[in-house]
Amino acid sequence: MSPRRVTLADVAKAAGVSRPTASLVLSGRGRELRISQDVEQRVLRTAEELQYRPNIVSRGLRTGTTRTIGFVSDTVATSRLAGDMIKGALEAARERGFMLFIGETEGDAELERLLLQAMHDRQVDGLVLASMFTRTIEVPPSITASPAVLLNALPAQPTRLPSVLPDEVEAGRRAARVLLDAGHRDDIYLIGAGPALRDVPPESVAAVERLIGIREAFAEAGVEAAGARPCPDWQQDLGLAATRDLLDSARPRALICFNDRIAMGAYQALGDAGLDVPGDVSVVSFDDHPIASWIRPKLTTVALPHYELGRKAVDVLFTELGRDHATADRRGEVHRVPMPVRDRESIAPPSA
Repeated sequence: MSPRRVTLADVAKAAGVSRPTASLVLSGRGRELRISQDVEQRVLRTAEELQYRPNIVSRGLRTGTTRTIGFVSDTVATSRLAGDMIKGALEAARERGFMLFIGETEGDAELERLLLQAMHDRQVDGLVLASMFTRTIEVPPSITASPAVLLNALPAQPTRLPSVLPDEVEAGRRAARVLLDAGHRDDIYLIGAGPALRDVPPESVAAVERLIGIREAFAEAGVEAAGARPCPDWQQDLGLAATRDLLDSARPRALICFNDRIAMGAYQALGDAGLDVPGDVSVVSFDDHPIASWIRPKLTTVALPHYELGRKAVDVLFTELGRDHATADRRGEVHRVPMPVRDRESIAPPSA
C-alpha cells in the first residue's frame, strides 16, 4: 500500500497549532499576520520533517492558478536539433515555480486540436505553441482560451498573440558582414536561395529574411552578389549539386550557404574541384548544426538560438499572464531573438 499523503492538518497537529495558523505560515503570510517567529519556525520545521507537500489542485482552485504551462509543438520535443528550445522554456518556467506540460503533434492538425483541448482541460495558466522551423501558421481558435505565445511561428491572419522568432534578417546581415570584414567584395555567391526574393524554397520564412539581410548589408557596402544557386530544399546533396553547377561556370572567392547542411555539400564540391577552404574559397553559413564543428575546417556560421528562444517565449508568456485580456485590443507583438556568429575556420581574406 502507498504511504498516505501528509496533509496540512497533520502538520498543524504535529506542530501544536491550528490549521489556519499552519496554512498562513506555509503560504508565507505568517509575519504579515503577526504570527510569532517561534510558531513560524516550529511549523516550517515540522513541515520539513514530515516532508509535507501542498496540494496543488486545491491551491489552484483557491487561487485560480495551477502554476503550469502547456508547450505544444510539431516536432520540437523529439528533434535532437531543437532540444535546447525545450530546455530554455523548462528552466524559465522552473525559476518561477511553474511546471511545463509538453505535447507533440508531428504536424497533425487534429492531434494539435486534441492536445490544446487537453491542456485547457488541465487548466494550464498559459500556452506556448511552437514550431521546429520558422513558418507561417493558421492559429487554432481554441488557443485563445488562455494567454498564449507563438514560438518560431508567425500567424497567417492578424491575431493578438505575440510571436517569438529568431532575428533572421539581422542574421543575414551578420553573415554578409563576416565576408565583408574579411575583405571580400567580388565573386561572392549564394547557395540555397536568391538572388531574387522569390528564389527561395516554398514557405520558407528563414530563406526570405536571411536573403533580405544579406542584400541590405551588401547594399550598404556597395557590393552585389555575383550570383546564386537556389535549392528546393536545404539538404547536403542539393548543396553539393548546386555548388558543382556553379563551379562549371564560375570561380567563386566566397560562398554564403543558407544552412549548414548545404555548406557541407558545398565543402564536398569544392574539395572535388581541388579548391581549399578557406584558402581558395571562404564559406559562411547559418544554424550552427553540430556538423558545423565536425567538418574540417570548422564552419563559421550564424547560430539559431534555440535555448534563448525557449526562455524568451516563457518570459513573454508571463508578461501576457499579467495583462488584462478582457480589455486588450492590439495586434500581437513580434519579439526577435539575436542570432550570434560562431567564428571558426572557414573565412579568410580573398586570395590574390
